[in-house]
Amino acid sequence: MRSLSCRIALLVGLATTAVPASADLLGYVGQCVPFARAASGIQIFGDAWTWWDQADGRYERGHRPRAGAVIVFERSGRLPLGHVAVVSRVIEKRVVMLTHANWSRFNGERGHAEQDVTLYDVSPDNDWSEVKVWFRDSDGLGSTVYPIAGFVYGDGPPAPELTGRHPDYVGALIDAYVPGR
Repeated sequence: MRSLSCRIALLVGLATTAVPASADLLGYVGQCVPFARAASGIQIFGDAWTWWDQADGRYERGHRPRAGAVIVFERSGRLPLGHVAVVSRVIEKRVVMLTHANWSRFNGERGHAEQDVTLYDVSPDNDWSEVKVWFRDSDGLGSTVYPIAGFVYGDGPPAPELTGRHPDYVGALIDAYVPGR
């Protein structure tokens, strides 16, 4: 019985303390799910890949990016638990910026929040079903194509820290459209 109560206490502790406070959102170090939940206001729990199905009937879902929406990455070999990130800016129909946690390495460790990262729709039908993501470790778009379930749209305003005061629109377009960058 003690083991079960310890597990419950641990799960409750993780659910309540892992969510970063809005004022410290960009200083957050941890997993993508608590970060996306705090940044978007969307109250979904569990592995990132489960967010799409969990949102059905609770939140509006779709296949077009908008600021504040959570993009849900499917499970894949590189992302066995999927990934979630929050759209910070829409640059043009195939390029957005996102803010997320636990993607690139900072000083050799993962988990840090990144603001205004380039995301490029590479799907053949322009439907945001496949993307490439800017990867700090290679200082450009990664070569991996990630399958996307779609976007979950929140009910309230997203956290103001999602985007910087002067995001690099030109840099995002160059990242997306200049090969080898």
